[in-house]
Amino acid sequence: MPNRLANETSPYLLQHQNNPVDWWPWNPDALARAKLLDKPIFLSIGYAACHWCHVMERESFEDEPTARYLNDRFIPIKVDREERPDLDQLYMGAVQAMTGQGGWPMSVFLTPDGRPFYGGTYFPDEPRHGMPSFRQVLEGVDRAFREQRAEVEQAGVRLVDALVEQQKLPGNGPEPTQQLLDTATEQLHRSFDAHNGGWGGAPKFPQPMTIEFLLRRHVATGDQRPLAIARRSLDAMADGGIHDQLGGGFHRYSTDARWLVPHFEKMLYDNGQLARVYLHAWRLTDDPRYRNVAQDTLDYMCRELTTPDGAFAASQDADTEAQEGLTFTWTAAEIREVLGDEAPIFTAGYDVTDDGNWEGVNVLERVVPRADDAAEARLAAARAKLFERRQARPQPARDDKALAAWNGLAIAALADASALPEGERYVAAAVRAADTILTGLCAPEGRLRRSWKDGRATGDGILEDYADLADGLLALYEATWDERWFVAARDLAEQILSRFRDPSGGFFDTADDHERLVARPKDPQDNAVPSGGSMATLVLLRLAALTGDGRYRSAAEAAIRQVTAFVGRYATGFANWLTAIDFALAPVVEVAIAGDPTSPEVGALLEPVASGYRPNQVVAVSSDPPASAVPLLHDRVLVDGRPTAYVCRGFACRLPVTDPEALRRQLAEAAGAEA
Repeated sequence: MPNRLANETSPYLLQHQNNPVDWWPWNPDALARAKLLDKPIFLSIGYAACHWCHVMERESFEDEPTARYLNDRFIPIKVDREERPDLDQLYMGAVQAMTGQGGWPMSVFLTPDGRPFYGGTYFPDEPRHGMPSFRQVLEGVDRAFREQRAEVEQAGVRLVDALVEQQKLPGNGPEPTQQLLDTATEQLHRSFDAHNGGWGGAPKFPQPMTIEFLLRRHVATGDQRPLAIARRSLDAMADGGIHDQLGGGFHRYSTDARWLVPHFEKMLYDNGQLARVYLHAWRLTDDPRYRNVAQDTLDYMCRELTTPDGAFAASQDADTEAQEGLTFTWTAAEIREVLGDEAPIFTAGYDVTDDGNWEGVNVLERVVPRADDAAEARLAAARAKLFERRQARPQPARDDKALAAWNGLAIAALADASALPEGERYVAAAVRAADTILTGLCAPEGRLRRSWKDGRATGDGILEDYADLADGLLALYEATWDERWFVAARDLAEQILSRFRDPSGGFFDTADDHERLVARPKDPQDNAVPSGGSMATLVLLRLAALTGDGRYRSAAEAAIRQVTAFVGRYATGFANWLTAIDFALAPVVEVAIAGDPTSPEVGALLEPVASGYRPNQVVAVSSDPPASAVPLLHDRVLVDGRPTAYVCRGFACRLPVTDPEALRRQLAEAAGAEA
């Protein structure tokens, strides 16, 4: 008989609806029941694509005796971390404080009033690898709660106090400087894995925000070292097994240090961010390889993750038919069967062996340099044949919920792809997704919901939802010149200022009227996704340039001062903050063009504006500047009846120009480059 999760929309929660565990979703009724019965809460947090979440379900949550014990002694609550990142962040901080590590599935025990007192991650069904069994953990926690209640309560109080203290940031830290950015860049040089690319050892995660910052430093300083490090990382990931060599897109992380064997789930947030940074690398270097990787990632998103209503699904599972990587791995014999005489060139190029490179099968990685056009065409044809065969295999499950924040990251990447040869179809996908998210998730009074699935909006939006979606909408405005996207982005920013702002500086992760938790989350660190605070800061800085509204700039500067003590020492953990600081310190170039965006004359003016990689530039275009919603366009007029461009920097504007070459010279001068 299904449990209470049967009424939820989250695919992760629905996966557990038939467990014998009497799961509750996180809601007031579950919390009230814990208090009424005076039982501890067992809080299990995971997500649909999580391999070890599935393992723990099979071993423990589907086991009848374990479920009976859990139901009798605890109030079991199941949470999808992607729907409730506020709960995940809060209780993950507690688990990390208790154990020194974190991850999913997260297993944490709470007092009836929600204070954490014991926790961990995956617990096996039998003691092994130095870990107790889950049943042993349950029995120990139950005994402690009954026999040492005072100590348990005190532990919960101390832990919550520590979490609150941990979230306190300097209210008025030092002003950011170029030296700070130089220090962070040097720290990234020192910690870089020169042999394999990227940062850190196994497991190794993509760092798109770090690479983005390095591309910016190259543009700002002309220093070749940041570009070399960025390119080495982009090349290594593109060649590795973390990159789906047949279907495009990237898996979540590599289990080794050299990008070979991935953890096979694919997340929307990774692919949105990686597609965007490969696009920017292509714009900067004109290397077609980066364009191709960006395009195959965007194609993967549009093909595999688009939901029927045009939004983007959260993820694809790591497992197929309970076997990790089943869809994506190959035997040499199967490749020979599919490719016939073409097999040798492919197996040499992708290091396919009869013994395999992982558990007897092959994870495809590119091991030879790019060849001539004819050889590359043969490899492309071979990849297409293998992909066709792979599509006939069982496919991993998809988590179909559309999250506001992650869709914002996808919209931004698709909008930036407007420069690609097939850019129009990517922009069309971005427009459709933006329409769906804004229609489905925008509540009355401009409030934003978190998740959309099966026609139902669930969860209150948190800071990252507002900020990431606003960032995507600003990118979409610059891809379409449709001012409804600018207006929607500015409305979201106003909500950030009114609902999330911390009077001491920066932003809370939850709104001022959000459900009251044991602590109000405020995590500044950039992790797999940008922190809500760093993205909000970047959005506000861009809006300040487009509007001249000092409120946006002041709020952004106050947020930056709270993290300046950390960013130089922990660059990979504050990479999007570094991008925001780079923008805040840059001589931002503001371009306003008066004229019909669809006319050839405006198109000619936009060509130099859109050329290359110009991260510290904002652009606005309108055929009716006085009536525009973008203040940067106000008071801009056509000269001699011709479309006209205005270039401003640092509160000073150059003479208006109507000639594209004159505009090109002005842009070069404004950027500090040679004309």
